[in-house]
Amino acid sequence: MKKKVLFFAAFLVIAAGITSCEKILENCEICRYNVYINGVFSYSELEAEYCGSDLVARKSAPDVITGEGTAHETLTKFECD
Repeated sequence: MKKKVLFFAAFLVIAAGITSCEKILENCEICRYNVYINGVFSYSELEAEYCGSDLVARKSAPDVITGEGTAHETLTKFECD
């Protein structure tokens, strides 16, 4: 019985250690997609906390431009605080 309690306590300590280190190593930021129409901020979409490889992938993606050279040029950028 004492061995079971000891193993369970050791498991909890190890699990807590792994979880706490994960947050330290993982880079997280609050980001959103901002939409600009003719260079003027219009609105934001999908604000959330992005972490790790998802954050890197979204930051490295190019901005989306629609209607380039027209009267209603729209630019969508991924921006973080």
